[in-house]
Amino acid sequence: MNTSAGTDTRRVAVVGAGMAAARLAQQLLARTPPGAVQMTLYGAEPDAPYNRALLADVLTGRHDPDGIGLPLGEGATLRTGTRVTAVAPAARSLTLADGTTESYDTLVLATGAAPVLPPLRGLRDDDREPGGVHLLRTLADCRALADAARRATHAVVIGGGVLGVGAARALAALGASTTIVHRGAWLMERHLDDRSARLARGQLAALGITTHLAAQPVTLHGTDHVQALELADGTKLEADLVLLACGVRPRTALARAAGLRVRHGVVVDDRLAASAPGVHAIGDCAEHRGAVHGLTGPAWAQADALAAHLSGTDPGARHTGTRPLTRLSAGPLQLAAFGDMTAEHAPGHDTLRYSDTLRGTSTTLVLRGDRLVAGVLLGDLAATGDIALAWQRDEPLPADPSYLLIPQGARA
Repeated sequence: MNTSAGTDTRRVAVVGAGMAAARLAQQLLARTPPGAVQMTLYGAEPDAPYNRALLADVLTGRHDPDGIGLPLGEGATLRTGTRVTAVAPAARSLTLADGTTESYDTLVLATGAAPVLPPLRGLRDDDREPGGVHLLRTLADCRALADAARRATHAVVIGGGVLGVGAARALAALGASTTIVHRGAWLMERHLDDRSARLARGQLAALGITTHLAAQPVTLHGTDHVQALELADGTKLEADLVLLACGVRPRTALARAAGLRVRHGVVVDDRLAASAPGVHAIGDCAEHRGAVHGLTGPAWAQADALAAHLSGTDPGARHTGTRPLTRLSAGPLQLAAFGDMTAEHAPGHDTLRYSDTLRGTSTTLVLRGDRLVAGVLLGDLAATGDIALAWQRDEPLPADPSYLLIPQGARA
């Protein structure tokens, strides 16, 4: 490994400069002596690493864009605005957009995920999107959306998942008349049961947010700037701002072109190793044990395990998976969810519920024996800590788990 930094220096190249990459840099450099690792992060975005989960709060002004940055650790080299166009695992090199090549000893793919675009007529015309159509994936997206929202009268969010609901609340808070269009039977169906979803929809309505469920958007109207969104049933929704929040897909093009094994994401083992020597993948682009999570918790757990392995502080470090928890804080709408709520209807499972319509709270827990399988807490998250711990550690619940269901302020 003869590099300019010394023959004993390991050159670690990270493709991507998002949350997983930043965590890896921080943890790896903290575990290695100065000069042991020459670490370079190649980020396509112009911004330094930041907490992407806070973009909706940046949109409302709750957080300043400059206040959501993430530390890298002393000794990391960050190259922003630098796109990697190819990797060559056999030669242990990568190619940049300007045609230059860089060598590495260890490569980590942390390329993240890209927004999914819906099949809308009028979305692309000669590879141009009409004015007023936005995404919310990057800090640059957030700046552009915040600027447009100040002038918008009617905003439509396509997608009623966690991102779409959080963004809709932000747009409504900025003064736009806001509508969510969602293909599912209820909002956030990956995380909520139908009862919790009805309560969430009511809370959004109290914020002035209209919801169209089981709705298929088909056409954007407007020549240079969007004017309306048409649904499959013929309904036309006035819109001078449309936000696409239809989910994300792992960025795997580099890995595929390099001949790495890819299914939904870049396939990795418990060492986060991909199918070529010296190559690893973490975060939204990685598929571990058949799962791609797209959440901060699993990404950081992967980064921590890989840092322990690469640093030599724990050469046998393995990532055996995580039990992620999804959180949403959208003004008065507070949500914590975990597991697969469809298990509620599976044989051998029990469901515990508590709801308080006056307080606008609801808790649903799905159990198999004394173990949590899934759950939703909406409105009052006082019990989240104990429940989340039991879920993430796969610990047995107390003999009377109903104690966890009732918020402290509602107990006799």
